[in-house]
Amino acid sequence: MAAPPARARADYDYLIKLLLIGDSGVGKSCLLLRFSDGSFTTSFITTIGIDFKIRTIELDGKRIKLQIWDTAGQERFRTITTAYYRGAMGILLVYDVTDESSFNNIRNWIRNIEQHASDNVNKILIGNKADMDESKRAVPTSKGQALADEYGIKFFETSAKTNLNVEEVFFSIARDIKQRLADTDSRAEPQTIKINQPDASAGAAQAAQKSACCGS
Repeated sequence: MAAPPARARADYDYLIKLLLIGDSGVGKSCLLLRFSDGSFTTSFITTIGIDFKIRTIELDGKRIKLQIWDTAGQERFRTITTAYYRGAMGILLVYDVTDESSFNNIRNWIRNIEQHASDNVNKILIGNKADMDESKRAVPTSKGQALADEYGIKFFETSAKTNLNVEEVFFSIARDIKQRLADTDSRAEPQTIKINQPDASAGAAQAAQKSACCGS
């Protein structure tokens, strides 16, 4: 059988796998639909298990293919979604600014990430439904920012309905992941030629293996 053409991967420079997590009803599917298709609907069917969309973006002269997985927030599906943590390179933690319990549960979701995801996975915190009337808001912006600061991650408030910060969120985490992958690649390259240093070459092999895994 003929070998695959060399240009098989020429349509993108990086493949980045993202995971949307958070309680049911916070608007994960609406955010994904807004970003991937540029549309919004109020009549959304609850996600069963896992769904995903793909969108290719341009970042700093590179083509980034984003594969974005949307998870079900209900407890009974959580055993399905834990398997997807391991392959994720970036995780978007979503809560609803009008639902304090969804915000309080972010700590539980972060514990899940610590248990199941890679140690170096990028994270970002999102307070969704920011278009809602202030009288309905249960979580102040300052509270969301304080939680993000505590975990050392970026924070955005978004609205899938009005398209507030939706592009910015996905571009921000994609840029951070691209930078991390580029740094990993640049560190791995010079090490591979140091064949007279067993420890360094072993480290390079490990780094190369991790890089290959992330790029699959």
